Amino acid sequence: MNEDPLRHIRGHEELHGAFGTDRFGAIAERIARFFGTPQYIIGQSIVVVIWIAVNAIAISLRWDPYPFILLNLAFSTQAAYAAPLILLAQTRQAAHDKVHEESAARHRDYLSRKQEKLLEENTTLTEQVKELTEHVDALTRAIHAQVVGGGTGG
Repeated sequence: MNEDPLRHIRGHEELHGAFGTDRFGAIAERIARFFGTPQYIIGQSIVVVIWIAVNAIAISLRWDPYPFILLNLAFSTQAAYAAPLILLAQTRQAAHDKVHEESAARHRDYLSRKQEKLLEENTTLTEQVKELTEHVDALTRAIHAQVVGGGTGG
């Protein structure tokens, strides 16, 4: 069977559905992946601590007094963008996983068919070896009978 080894790479437009193949898609995916990193969580925690400290210490600069409404608004805005980007990243990953699973299933089927064909060929060869062995055995007996039978009769 002559199958294209790159067939699983070609023509998978569905992999680019959620973010697309354009610059926005690439940037959105990078941002979505960054939201789940320890660096982001630590950085965000540092920003919150600084925000609260500046508001607590500098009474005259209290642009966002307790209960930090502006900080909550910033987090809400960030969450409004982060959640869809993360969901899009998950959708895209699910599409990748599905294509890879389908590709793996096709490859397993191909290997299974190939193995079955090899087993059939092996069975055929084994039967041919058996027939040839039986034929050689018969010829050996015939020769032996002629040699032994011809030697004692004369």
